[in-house]
Amino acid sequence: MRTIYILWVRQLKRFTRKKASLVGALGQPVIFLFAFGFGLSPIYEKAGGGSYIQFIAPGIIAMTILFTSIFTGVEIIWDKQFGFLKETFVAPVSRIEIFLGKTLGGMTVAVIQGLLVFLITLIAGFRPQSFAMLPLAFGFLLLVAFLFSALGTTIAARLDDMQSFPLIINFIIQPLFYLSGALFPVHGLVKALDIITKINPLTYGVDGMRYALSGSNVFSPVLSASVLVGVSIITVGVGLYQFSKIEL
Repeated sequence: MRTIYILWVRQLKRFTRKKASLVGALGQPVIFLFAFGFGLSPIYEKAGGGSYIQFIAPGIIAMTILFTSIFTGVEIIWDKQFGFLKETFVAPVSRIEIFLGKTLGGMTVAVIQGLLVFLITLIAGFRPQSFAMLPLAFGFLLLVAFLFSALGTTIAARLDDMQSFPLIINFIIQPLFYLSGALFPVHGLVKALDIITKINPLTYGVDGMRYALSGSNVFSPVLSASVLVGVSIITVGVGLYQFSKIEL
């Protein structure tokens, strides 16, 4: 447990030192929120969908969590190249603790940025349906952050090239985000898109947060939470296996 705590704190310290990265990470969701939110709002309202800001805000928060959490895996490659990971591995601690420490650190950073974007959505005009539902929204936020932080750590465990990681991650996260229902409703889609959105785990995170924040949902919140927990368990299992294969 002490190792998990140390790695978690180390990740947070890295985050607090990178103020420019924080501003940059907030830039994309702000652009999406204001450009799409206000740009497509008239069309969405004419189609009978109501306020597009109310619809898109949970998706933008989920996008922030996705991008931030999965990219924390680059710290693994950084630690490989500079020898910190080797020092950690030769210490009398299990690789399970190392994996969980890295994952929880990335999750915490993503949660902080997700909460900051939530505050920005309030400035843009978004209003939660009920403040009593905010703990549920926070629960889904944690699940999404943990899942994709674990995924980023898992992928990074098998990579040594700093340049290849962003390319592989972008190839993964772009379809995850755009086909999650963050920007458009997932009901009434053509068969192919309907299947893809239903096997996309981020879809359930977006839907769960949208239920808690806006009161609209396609899937049961219990189902959404179950899918996120189930995929997280599988991802952690694969990640631990990949960590056991790292040779330094």
